[in-house]
Amino acid sequence: MEPEVMKLLAIAIIMGVGTIAPAIAIAMIGSKSAEAIGRNPEAAPKVQTAMILALAFAEVIAILCLLTSLILKFIE
Repeated sequence: MEPEVMKLLAIAIIMGVGTIAPAIAIAMIGSKSAEAIGRNPEAAPKVQTAMILALAFAEVIAILCLLTSLILKFIE
């Protein structure tokens, strides 16, 4: 394979995994936090704080994958 084709394939894999994995993580975080709040409504503020922090970290992974793929695409 030519180097340009390999470069585009790497970008596609990075973006594919880099968007699917955080999406699954966000879905699991939301599901489990809703379940935890449903079981113990008094702990909702603590659960929500931890949930928002975990969601932010999951989004950072997606953003880093986007930046990595953009760097690969536009920097030679």
